[in-house]
Amino acid sequence: MAKTHRQPESALENEELLKPRDAALQLGISFPTIKQWIYKRRIRSVKTAGGHHRIPLREVDRLLYRTRDSMARNQEPQIRRISGRNQLVGRIITVRISGLMAEVKISIGGQEITSIITANSAREMRLKPGQTAAALIKATEVMIVRV
Repeated sequence: MAKTHRQPESALENEELLKPRDAALQLGISFPTIKQWIYKRRIRSVKTAGGHHRIPLREVDRLLYRTRDSMARNQEPQIRRISGRNQLVGRIITVRISGLMAEVKISIGGQEITSIITANSAREMRLKPGQTAAALIKATEVMIVRV
């Protein structure tokens, strides 16, 4: 059995915490499944004073892409499909609409991606912070910078 690295609970308590039902909804899994993940330590949680589990948002972000990928294989075909494979699934942090344009920031595994789209597109998709979204990377060139 693989060991999971656990952060000190005090470090997790300073983060935004979700109820298990809300975390399950964002991950696209059932409530009983997330409870099993908590008990098997597949997902980290913090216990409240009343003994209830709370899940750090970072944990949801960590597992978001994995659960979306497995769900996509099991879902019925959708009307609109995308041929691009460079899709990064994350959580919307901010949506700022100004004039004809909108700036959308997505958190993906602790990293942020910013996209500039039309304001109409942002309104039509009803983009809001906290929602799950995918950044579709479509480029002919990718630059690498050594950090």
